[in-house]
Amino acid sequence: MPSKNSKSPSSDPENAYPYTPLIDQPQPEEFPSGRSRRSIKVLTVSFFSSLLLVSAIFLIFNQVSEPEGKVNVAGGKSLQSESVLPSNLSPAPSRGVSQGVSEKSFRVDPGEDVIFSWTNAMLSWQRTGYHFQPEKNWMNDPDGPLFHKGWYHLFYQYNPDSAVWGNISWGHAVSTDLIHWLHLPISFIPDKWYDSNGVWTGSATILPDGSIVMLYTGSTDDLVQVQNLAYPANLSDPLLLDWVKYPGNPVLVPPPGIGGQDFRDPTTAWAGPDGKKWFITIGSKVNKTGVSLVYETVDFKKYKLWDGFLHEVPGTGMWECVDFYPVSTVEGNGLDTSYNGPGIKHLLKASMDDDKNDYYALGTYDIVKQKWTPDNPEIDVGLGLRYDYGKFYASKTFYDQNKQRRILWGWIGETDSEAIDLFKGWASVQTIPRTVVFDKETGTNILQWPVEEMESLRQGGNEFNNVKLPPGSVVPLDVGSGAQLDIVASFEVDKVALEEATTEEEEADNTSYQCTTSGGASSRGKLGPFGLIVFADASLSELTPVYFYITKGPDGKIQTHFCSDESRSSQAPDVSKEIYGSTVPVLAGEKLSVRILVDHSIVESFAQGGRTVITSRVYPTKAIYTAARLFLFNNATGVTVSASAKIWHLNSADIRSY
Repeated sequence: MPSKNSKSPSSDPENAYPYTPLIDQPQPEEFPSGRSRRSIKVLTVSFFSSLLLVSAIFLIFNQVSEPEGKVNVAGGKSLQSESVLPSNLSPAPSRGVSQGVSEKSFRVDPGEDVIFSWTNAMLSWQRTGYHFQPEKNWMNDPDGPLFHKGWYHLFYQYNPDSAVWGNISWGHAVSTDLIHWLHLPISFIPDKWYDSNGVWTGSATILPDGSIVMLYTGSTDDLVQVQNLAYPANLSDPLLLDWVKYPGNPVLVPPPGIGGQDFRDPTTAWAGPDGKKWFITIGSKVNKTGVSLVYETVDFKKYKLWDGFLHEVPGTGMWECVDFYPVSTVEGNGLDTSYNGPGIKHLLKASMDDDKNDYYALGTYDIVKQKWTPDNPEIDVGLGLRYDYGKFYASKTFYDQNKQRRILWGWIGETDSEAIDLFKGWASVQTIPRTVVFDKETGTNILQWPVEEMESLRQGGNEFNNVKLPPGSVVPLDVGSGAQLDIVASFEVDKVALEEATTEEEEADNTSYQCTTSGGASSRGKLGPFGLIVFADASLSELTPVYFYITKGPDGKIQTHFCSDESRSSQAPDVSKEIYGSTVPVLAGEKLSVRILVDHSIVESFAQGGRTVITSRVYPTKAIYTAARLFLFNNATGVTVSASAKIWHLNSADIRSY
């Protein structure tokens, strides 16, 4: 029996939007009203009347999609409702590579120099409601997160002068709940010879006596990467406003055999068995082999380099932003970075400079030999599992001693043109903080999940139970604006149809299915795709589907893919429109489940409790403000799907100056 607040859209195929015409064709039905809760009835009108109705809906949503008058673009210029952008702009220059870090400039496809007629309303809408971002200018990697005297601290790579990469300093913000943030003054600026070309990525270590050491990479006046030490000027200050750079910096320089621009991003330190020696690892490469160097220290000022590497993987290239920490295989809590003993595995992660993705693997750490061995060499670091299969890079974790959990942040870069970022006056956001735990059900991966504090932003709630989705159907969900949502949904596939759906001929084709190369949500198979559509306008001319696609191989085993399709997310030509995704483990008896956080231009999607995660960066031109809609869909050809969902609107977080 549905609850008092539940809604059950009609599952009659005649009352569902046909999914086949999703390729930029208008749909002639109205949205079902959530207020009247009446059943959906088919409008038996002439084709001409339907076109008039579609035109009326189109005009209504165009009118509400842009507020009247001027709207200030946060941190940038005030633009009129009509575009004032130039129609042609030169491609953005490469940024970062010549200084020895990853490419920090997104450029549209070669030869594509046409800029879309962006309006002020479109650009203003892109600024997120509850994801962390500075008040203005450029941001990239998260740095040195920690919890100190009641406050969570987040430092981050920041350009105080512009919305593009350069003059990298450390921005600083604090929060009591990881959601509502207060901007503090810049902590580190590039003012010494050993960091004059940038205060780059680093990590914090909290020692047993409560003192804090911060190690970070500096780019010297000669563009050599060195490691530097800093510490709070006043440890009793809960806000840690002032920092002191150690007079003896740099404490580490590139060792023999390591290039001067291949030595960066020190990790949080972990203690040895005697509690006196500490260890860190730093990313590098030898030719095309990605490596993690290990250093030993007692006082964080003098270091000993261990022979060999903590780990190495041929062919993976430069390892940036290496992270290394234990995960419990028996408990559900996080572990301090120094913890070692029975019932744990160690996770090694590296951000791959060659393909700009974050890979991890689980394995065994020998603290005596300072060696880490992957559980499965076939999915070693850089070869297999990723934290996130979307726009996500340069991540960092820390142990939250306040709630005994490990928290993960990742950088979500822009995928529009730099010219637009300059007009907006800002670029990039951070993911929602995620907890990280070992997946005890599969034993092969971790689970990532938004921190529990996210739920404090929820308001109201709409529930849709057992919505039948026959093949080729789309059902609108009456939730109002789809700009800021928390969606929890599950899907059940008809078991008989699932068992009978795949012929021998189709099995051969299905084994090669990949989200990224198989045509997105418009590509139809007997067992998929099906899921949700976010950021869709009424006519479905813009839409971002997040979906499952099931295949069945010659061995008879089912494989489930989880994907996010940006290919029709925007009518603008000067933005990236990727199709992301990977497989997701689904165990016997489990429903297919997903949680989606929607926040203006960000979509974070977590499948099967966080086994596979995808972050999408999208730039709609029509599906904005109250014109942003939400749908369930099933574009499979041979299976009916039953869907249930609970959807909350989310308040904006209070993110402001202290």
